[in-house]
Parts: sequence; structure tokens; C-alpha cells
Amino acid sequence: MRSIVQTLASVLFVALLCAAPARAQEVKAGDLVITQAWTRATPNGAKIGGGYLTIENKGSTPDRLLGGSTDAAGRVEVHQMTTKDGVMTMRPLGDGLTIDPGKTVKLAPGGYHLMMFDLKNPLKQGDTVPVTLKFEKAGEVKVSLAVQGVGAQAPGDAATGGAMMKKK
Repeated sequence: MRSIVQTLASVLFVALLCAAPARAQEVKAGDLVITQAWTRATPNGAKIGGGYLTIENKGSTPDRLLGGSTDAAGRVEVHQMTTKDGVMTMRPLGDGLTIDPGKTVKLAPGGYHLMMFDLKNPLKQGDTVPVTLKFEKAGEVKVSLAVQGVGAQAPGDAATGGAMMKKK
């Protein structure tokens, strides 16, 4: 009986480890700390996708996210989505997105985000999308967006694991 209980406990422990979403890694690039990089799966034929992440500026001067690139899409731009009087609008931030010293900026659905145009293939849940972010001061930073489910609202929705990032 004791061995059955031990076996069940071991199986339960392993199952809990596997079910827990992996913790997103962070990358430090200059004074910036980037975490929670993710995207949503796209349906077949979709030509655009969004990218989301959190950027913290631990320095004493501002930096600016200017855009990015990826082999998965033709181009990557920084966009802002807003809703006014029930009307949603989206516009590119041609001058980039400022990350003020001591502040954290979250790129998330319904707000600031990366817009990936001319996707070459659908983004599939469980995959990762390598993206190179371009900052005014921190330079180029490689991140991998963890592809969540189609309707995900945050990293870990339809858990597919964390994002891996590294400085170029």
C-alpha cells in the first residue's frame, strides 16, 4: 500500500510540474529589462499578427523602442490601439515608443503592441517567433515570442511555455 501511495504521489508531482507554465525569461539590454514576450496564434491565411511584451527602464535616461524585424514577417512596427466614443483606432508610432527612466511599459492587446505585417506562415500555438527589437540606445535585442492560443489575453493563457530572449 505504501508503495502505491508513493507512486501516486510521484506521478502527481510530475504532472503538476508539467502542467505549470514555464516562467518567462528576462533579458537585460542596457538599462532595459524585457519580459513576458508573447504573441497569439493566427488562422490560416492571416497576414498580420501582434506581439506583446513588457519593458522596464531601470536607468536614468529614456530609451525608445523604434521597431523590429523577424524572418516570420515582412516588417514589424510599433503600434498603439485606442478606443474613443466606442470607436477603436490603431496607428503606427512613427517616432517609436518612449520608455521613461524608472517606468515600465507593457505592450498588450488593446494598447501598445508590435504589429507584424505580411506573415509568411500562420503562427501556431506552442511555437516561438524570433524577433529582433530595435531600441534607440539599447540597440538590437533578440526575443522569442511564445505563441499562445488564438484568443489569449496574456502570457500563460492556453499555457504554451515562456519566452526565451537574448541580447544580440
